[in-house]
Amino acid sequence: MKDDCAIIVFAKDPVPGHAKTRLISALGADGAARLALRMLRETLSSAVAAGTGPVELCCTPDQGGVVLREEAARHGVELNAQGEGALGERMYRALARQLALHPRAILIGTDCPSLRPEVLQHAANLLRSKQAVFAPACDGGYVLVGLSRPIPALFQDIPWSTPAVMERTRERIARLGIPVAELPMMHDVDEAQDLVHVPAGWLT
Repeated sequence: MKDDCAIIVFAKDPVPGHAKTRLISALGADGAARLALRMLRETLSSAVAAGTGPVELCCTPDQGGVVLREEAARHGVELNAQGEGALGERMYRALARQLALHPRAILIGTDCPSLRPEVLQHAANLLRSKQAVFAPACDGGYVLVGLSRPIPALFQDIPWSTPAVMERTRERIARLGIPVAELPMMHDVDEAQDLVHVPAGWLT
């Protein structure tokens, strides 16, 4: 089947002063929020265009504000709240929920312009033979995780939002002995120096 891999997009409400706060020094609060909205739209468009299965926008805080509701409706995707807990808890909960409904599930954020439809399709195909797939980020984290079965240990006791995330995850994978695939390393956009990786036109 071509439509049995769900894609979950984790996103924050693109509110000035709360969205992309590490970019405010370079873009201002409004500029950072505008970029966050553009990245949200591009990510949702890529997830839908990949055509691997249903797309869910999983937001924080709560059920999301007007903008997130509008974008979910515009792209025809389901909108749900991430709920309470640390990042790893929220990520695993969202993946497990989709894995109860579909054979494969992928979770991404909105910070990586390189997550185009063909990349998501490739990750979904890898999950036909692997139990997990990751796309490492240049900052030491990862920009994509996919599972073909629930593996809670991959999300427990990980130092989230640090450069050690992918390294610690690889150690966990080795200890578990599970078949995993890694995509090429990608850039996400968190700091001012990362703006060179934003496609031309996204900042206007």
